[in-house]
Amino acid sequence: MFNRPVTLIVAAAVLAAEGLTAIALGGYAGVQTVAGGATAVGDSIVISALGLVVGAALLWVAWGVSSAARWSRAPGVVTQIFSVPVGVSLTQSGQYVPGALLLALAAAGVVALLAPPTTRAMIKD
Repeated sequence: MFNRPVTLIVAAAVLAAEGLTAIALGGYAGVQTVAGGATAVGDSIVISALGLVVGAALLWVAWGVSSAARWSRAPGVVTQIFSVPVGVSLTQSGQYVPGALLLALAAAGVVALLAPPTTRAMIKD
């Protein structure tokens, strides 16, 4: 076991938080679909499945980052980049708290993933 830099731990925590949130929201949409609260059942099923799959993928990337696996950096950075327009859209639609939280997580995630200590830990010669 090697000494992990704090930036690596922060990046993994951000990705794990995003993954768990996606799973929770996908599960919530699924429960609402089963309970009869969905207006378009087919769309709700797709949204639920997408939330669960994306959440699981983000947890896998978080595990890769926490293990300092080189492959995990690119999908982690791309996720943070894609989170920015979603956070801006949430903020512009009046959902200030979720939008601000997502933007803060995206900023923390990309800074932690691109920090020099993370680079050194992931690129072992």
